[in-house]
Amino acid sequence: MKRASTSTRVFVYGTLLSGEPNHRLLRGARLIGPARTQPRFTLHDYGPFPALASRGKHAVEGEVYEVDAHMLAALDRLEGHPRFYKRTSIALDGAGRVEAYLFPKERLAGRPVIESGCWRRHLKVRKPW
Repeated sequence: MKRASTSTRVFVYGTLLSGEPNHRLLRGARLIGPARTQPRFTLHDYGPFPALASRGKHAVEGEVYEVDAHMLAALDRLEGHPRFYKRTSIALDGAGRVEAYLFPKERLAGRPVIESGCWRRHLKVRKPW
């Protein structure tokens, strides 16, 4: 008898979005659809990638994917969970709870805030480093 594999819904908001450099890690995952956090976060520009922090006042745009345990482990490795980013359960705006990778606020001092809450929109207007 086959065991049912466990799936997890993950909110992505930066380099894992469709069309972005790390999206290949989500190959085979089921796209649930576009999503937005509740306005309780802050998105920061951390150079080559964004960093999501809790206890903010912005809604952040992204996508939700359903991933299996193997893919979740690969995402954890990419994000350096739990030492770099920390995978945490968050509430989305009208779409229940999902896992998301949050960045420790104390390591974001001096990093620009992405007021729009949208990494893609920010990349279009950001000045090159």
